[in-house]
Amino acid sequence: MEASLTNIRYVRSLLDRHGFHFSKKLGQNFLINPEVCPRIAEMGHAAAGHGILEIGTGIGTLTKELVKRAEKVTAVEIDQRLFPILEETVGQYPNLHIIHQDILKCDIPALLEEEFGDLPVSVCANLPYYITAPILMHLLESRAKLETITVMVQKEVAEKLTAPVGTREAGAITVAVQYYGTVKQLFSVSRGSFLPPPNVDSAVIQIQLGTPYAEQVADEKHFFRMVRSGFSQRRKTLVNALSATMGYDKAAIISALQICQLPETIRMESLTMEQLLLLHRVLLEQFL
Repeated sequence: MEASLTNIRYVRSLLDRHGFHFSKKLGQNFLINPEVCPRIAEMGHAAAGHGILEIGTGIGTLTKELVKRAEKVTAVEIDQRLFPILEETVGQYPNLHIIHQDILKCDIPALLEEEFGDLPVSVCANLPYYITAPILMHLLESRAKLETITVMVQKEVAEKLTAPVGTREAGAITVAVQYYGTVKQLFSVSRGSFLPPPNVDSAVIQIQLGTPYAEQVADEKHFFRMVRSGFSQRRKTLVNALSATMGYDKAAIISALQICQLPETIRMESLTMEQLLLLHRVLLEQFL
């Protein structure tokens, strides 16, 4: 029975018995590779004395691996149709609490306090690909006391999130995630590991929360507005992008770039995190 949630025949019969049909709107792809969920649980810090917040349960394949290892697991699931299935697959675990809620509407710090108290908490999840970025940013911007975030994402997104800031592969989401923590790719997962199989391969990434960058930013709202503005028009030079989107005078932006020892032809994608932080400080001094 332990391996049944990764047995495709059993999973199909389980879903048929409950009259369940996959929702494209919710981006549902359930893991059926027996090697993946144990690895996520182990590498995601599911252990005694540790709490785990899971986002999206599916039929409970990852959930089962988490509750076998962690002190407590709280899972937030938006699809109420899965609850009868989850009662059958993981309802026997006393250290599991499943909440019917949209994670984007949750007050994350309040949820952690209520569910876990003083336990250290990490996130483990197989995220719906269509909403990966909003969920990650919701978790990070909440400033909740999370140790790590270990999630399955589209492989292309994993490569973007782990790309060095200042390279062509990076984007605004790269800067944002690496502002809050250190990101690494743990392992790849083929599309055949899911039911139904998606059209892309996947990868598991882990964000270790905590970086020194917040101490170097005087105005986070301005910093992220600057980053979004530059990347939203990444084919334009930074001078043209920031003047068009933030209303800054071009001569003043050129002056700021000179102070940062950057050429006036530079584009946002070429700036390292340290250069972005410096430019933010110089612009603040010039315009505020």
